[in-house]
Amino acid sequence: MKNFKINALFVILAGAACVAGQAVAKDYKSISIATEASYAPFDYKDAGGSLMGFDIDLGNDLCSRMRVECTVVEQAWDGIIPSLVAGRYDVILAAMDIQPAREKIISFTQPYIRTPIRFIAPAGSPLLDFKSDLDSLALDDVSPEERAALDKLGEALKGKKVGVQVSTTTESFMKELLPNVELASYDTADNMILDLNSGRIDASLSSLARLKPLTEKPEGKNLKIFGPNMTGGPFGKGTGIGVRKEDEQLREMFNKAIAEAIADGTMKNLSMKWFGYDATPLN
Repeated sequence: MKNFKINALFVILAGAACVAGQAVAKDYKSISIATEASYAPFDYKDAGGSLMGFDIDLGNDLCSRMRVECTVVEQAWDGIIPSLVAGRYDVILAAMDIQPAREKIISFTQPYIRTPIRFIAPAGSPLLDFKSDLDSLALDDVSPEERAALDKLGEALKGKKVGVQVSTTTESFMKELLPNVELASYDTADNMILDLNSGRIDASLSSLARLKPLTEKPEGKNLKIFGPNMTGGPFGKGTGIGVRKEDEQLREMFNKAIAEAIADGTMKNLSMKWFGYDATPLN
């Protein structure tokens, strides 16, 4: 099996380029993959400094299926799309949601997982008493009932400070649909959770695939999930792999490998291992 090797430096791969004005098939033998390395359980470092997580395991599997050698490139989240466009690596595999604003700049594979967004707050917080009239909000086309549920959520968060990671779909959601709630933006999800545990913010929100495992770890043992399951709208179509718009051949290579991993149960097994539930897309 090809190894998903770790390299903390940017890697720019040499290879055959497309002839100007003419699409030419490229023989991909090696691919550089960017990840954030601070968003457990998707991508993070263990005590020894080695990268691990769902996206790392998935990258190993997909690269093996495609029979290419892959190298991981660590990249801060707020520069991850500009650096892809600039050619510093070939793809982004970093729990990135497929969202319209991003699709204007880069292309995405099909979703490899879909997971709802939830809020989280410390045990004892009055926010944990919040009860939504709807268990799930599908925000592609907000109904009057869903708007009422969002308004009720906004009232519960009035006077509270909510943490979001900068340049994420959760930040977009808060600004678009709960604009009157005070926000605190963070460079990494880890720093956000530190402030949540220390009381500097009152709540935060993230994907259930991140929050469920977090509450089972020492750093999340005092945190509780609340609020409705939220999907669609600002949260996009699911989580996919980002590629440059001109790299259609590479996108299709990953699409084929993702489809195989879903069909043979690998995606389900990785979901159960890292999230504790099956986040495989249903369609």
